[in-house]
Amino acid sequence: MRATVFLGGGRITGALVAGLQLAKYDKPIVVHDRNPSKLRQLKKQYGIDVESDLRRAVERAGLLIIAVRPDSVSGLLREIARFETENPRRPLTLVSLAAGIPLSKLRARLLSSARCARAMPSPVSRSGRGLTALTFGRAFPRSAKREVKALFEKVGGALEIPESQFDAFTVTYSSSHGYHALAALAASAQKLGLNRKTALTAAAHALADGIVSWRESRIPLDRLIHEAATPGGIAWATMNAMDSSGYKRSIQRGLQAGITRARKNAQQA
Repeated sequence: MRATVFLGGGRITGALVAGLQLAKYDKPIVVHDRNPSKLRQLKKQYGIDVESDLRRAVERAGLLIIAVRPDSVSGLLREIARFETENPRRPLTLVSLAAGIPLSKLRARLLSSARCARAMPSPVSRSGRGLTALTFGRAFPRSAKREVKALFEKVGGALEIPESQFDAFTVTYSSSHGYHALAALAASAQKLGLNRKTALTAAAHALADGIVSWRESRIPLDRLIHEAATPGGIAWATMNAMDSSGYKRSIQRGLQAGITRARKNAQQA
């Protein structure tokens, strides 16, 4: 049986492998990385196959997942293209997780027969509650598309979107927003006198439980905001002060900085 092969043994690979194992994924998983210590750690932690030789890893792949830093993608794809030229075989199905690198750049580094897709999975995938955006190249076969979707649906939701929306999705969906907001809200609560444990509990409820309630109830967000923040009340005063201090502008500036970084990644490829 052909394997699902990850090229790159970093954090997102670890999160996806953990989520796939939690979901009892039944296909072989192989990870390649140039760092032997990463491979030893992954093998010890997850019991998966590891492969230090790039050529052998590629030869085992039914589905090849590029999980390296954006500035390493170009060189890696050139090596893969050379292997494919020297030893032609079935068309290669490749999924890149590299933020900002467009499909056109991926195809330019590979053989014309290669089938390319992009995926942007969340580290939350390790718990089975992830979310992955997907976009596919031209003429990507339906059967291969089903295989890619099925893989990421094992670790959470999978959403197919146009590639033109990929950078905006990438800067918006990150679980870092939730962690950052949790840390900031809890730290402010501690300054008001709550101990750290109570502050984190209260802040986590405000963020996580409130959002879960919105997702499960299907009540419009505006209505819930109005319900939670009665005009003239404490929550209303709190939100107004946050907005007056530039809360929404800060978020917009942060997202725009992420878009700028994604565009720099594309230029490096």
